[in-house]
Amino acid sequence: METISIPGGADRRVLFLQWATLSWMTVECSVALTAAWKARSVSLLAFGSDSLIEFISASVVLLQFAPQWRISQVRAAKLCGLLLYGLAVIVTLIAFLGLFRHAEADTSRLGIAITTGALLLMPILARMKRQEAERIGNSALRADAVQSATCAYLAALTLGGLLLRSIFSLHWVDSVAALAAVPILIMEAKRARHGHACGCC
Repeated sequence: METISIPGGADRRVLFLQWATLSWMTVECSVALTAAWKARSVSLLAFGSDSLIEFISASVVLLQFAPQWRISQVRAAKLCGLLLYGLAVIVTLIAFLGLFRHAEADTSRLGIAITTGALLLMPILARMKRQEAERIGNSALRADAVQSATCAYLAALTLGGLLLRSIFSLHWVDSVAALAAVPILIMEAKRARHGHACGCC
């Protein structure tokens, strides 16, 4: 199994970033899914699903530093990419279901609040993860940086959809906002599987 060589102090920074991610994702996922249920919003449901996958992705990176469960960087990076592919499928199914059923989402102040928070925080986390990934040469952390950046993309799309829905009362905007994220997810999944961070952060 591949061993991981990390410069002194870098492991603590990486662990801090991953635990910070796990803490935020716990809040983000819980709030987003609660808001999705109350507002019947497919874009919030997709966003909440992304939060769950981001939680798993951060956990995968942490496993590299756990003696009992350590996995290689290559396997971790590939798994992060596969999680993004899985998310693309989930988002597509949820969005089309919403369009075909003509689901009308309600205005969600809670959803607006959590996506705004993610939009502010996730680019910072993504940038810091990318910097640490370059410093220690960790492809799984690069892939996880992609996950964090993708979360910011989805937050922007979801927030835009929620605001448009709130202002103009267009029932289809919610599903379209979710579908607009799918090409981004697929592109970033390809990059993540190769351990490349996106250029957005």
